[in-house]
Amino acid sequence: MRLEGGCYCGAVRYVAAGEPVLRAQCHCRACQHISGGAPNLFMLMRTEGFAYTKGAPKTYARSDKADAVTREFCAVCGTHMISRRPGLRPVVLKVGTLDDPSVYGGAQKAIFTAEGQPFHLIADGVPAFEGLPPPREKSVDRH
Repeated sequence: MRLEGGCYCGAVRYVAAGEPVLRAQCHCRACQHISGGAPNLFMLMRTEGFAYTKGAPKTYARSDKADAVTREFCAVCGTHMISRRPGLRPVVLKVGTLDDPSVYGGAQKAIFTAEGQPFHLIADGVPAFEGLPPPREKSVDRH
């Protein structure tokens, strides 16, 4: 699979090759800030298949947090395209930046639901986790 996308204004473009490692939605407060209030829909894509093809993003990581996520965004329009989390090899690709977001197909998991809002929707049948799902842990009730 070869996915292409970029920012809202077109100053930064990327390609992500390979199959997604995971398709999910994150309800954490940081993602709510970045998205404007909604859960963050994302795909984990292998780092070795990801490359910027036009422009270069700005980066931001909070200096007051240990193991802060690094966010990569367009310096012109502000679109957040990917995140890089310490200890996680794949990049966290934001679905809304894909040229064809329909390839997402829906979340396999909902994470950090303990921080979610009552108006956040999780599709029926999608396992929901209060934080990151530990191996073999059962899903929890959703709001």
